[in-house]
Amino acid sequence: MYKLVLRPLLFLFDPEQVHHFSFALIRVCSKIGLGPLFRSVFMVEDTRLHKEVFGITFKNPVGLAAGFDKNAQCYNELSDFGFGFVEIGTLTPKAQDGNPKKRLFRLKEDKAIINRMGFNNDGVFDAVEQLKKEHRVIVGGNIGKNKSTPNNEAIKDYLICFDALFDHVDYFVVNVSSPNTPGLRELQDREPLTALLKELQKENDKLSTKQGGSRKPMLLKIAPDLTDEQLLDIIAIVEDTAIDGVIATNTTVARKDLTSHALLTEEAGGLSGKPLTDRSTEVIRFLAEKSQKAFPIIGVGGIHSEKDALEKLQAGADLIQLWTGFVYEGPSLVKRINKAILAQGQSVSARG
Repeated sequence: MYKLVLRPLLFLFDPEQVHHFSFALIRVCSKIGLGPLFRSVFMVEDTRLHKEVFGITFKNPVGLAAGFDKNAQCYNELSDFGFGFVEIGTLTPKAQDGNPKKRLFRLKEDKAIINRMGFNNDGVFDAVEQLKKEHRVIVGGNIGKNKSTPNNEAIKDYLICFDALFDHVDYFVVNVSSPNTPGLRELQDREPLTALLKELQKENDKLSTKQGGSRKPMLLKIAPDLTDEQLLDIIAIVEDTAIDGVIATNTTVARKDLTSHALLTEEAGGLSGKPLTDRSTEVIRFLAEKSQKAFPIIGVGGIHSEKDALEKLQAGADLIQLWTGFVYEGPSLVKRINKAILAQGQSVSARG
């Protein structure tokens, strides 16, 4: 139904407009009581899919990546499509419009998307109001810095977002790997990244002690364009800062072996989707092997089929996330992946 009817219709229109329309439609469907129907169609309920990662028990290992529900407007409704967790953001302290439109492009022949959104969001405090609703799903908070904030003051922006979201999300993701905010990826260098993560860990300890609870798991989202040497640095940074894991990977600035029209492939921004499948899996495998599986990994990038998902898990991912694959394949992909995990006997046993 989705690929035969809905997708061809939606793909006739501007991708960003379709995104906003889809959100409105999902909310309307929820308000008229269709949520239980969606859950009955797309949710796979099986305790064998449960997995404990960084102290959180996930109902299944398939999540929705950040960038889809930037402003935490639809996380409960999106969970009705079978996701085990939903990551909101990227959020910044102040609301910002992002980059000028047009900034989102479909590469249909490549099953890919190029985006240069630029952390467009309504600001972290607006998201907090949205997050005060009861959660039906595990929610991760992906945080970044405002475009106007220089890198030497970036820590302040991350701390503002961290403090604001602390009581409202289940885990944090530090995003220093988007290619669409000028200079942001410079924060992936070892010295500034270590300083940033250590400050956030101090704040994590302070807030958890003050509130008499436990610290929030914190992960780092990395780019697929890092060299092996830089990936080894990431492993060392994770150990040095004692963060809880890595998300591999964000979008890529590479443009290899694309078949879509050159005017599209030459657009600036981060490329996601099928062309990223192999590289993101390579990064997952490298991190898992070189670290001797010292920390959890969430695998994301080019998951368009059950096979893609299983390969990520077999390479060393503990959880996986969809984004572009969800757009191209539709919500049935979540169900198909969870069923494939059960059918293949893929290990989803608990780990700390």
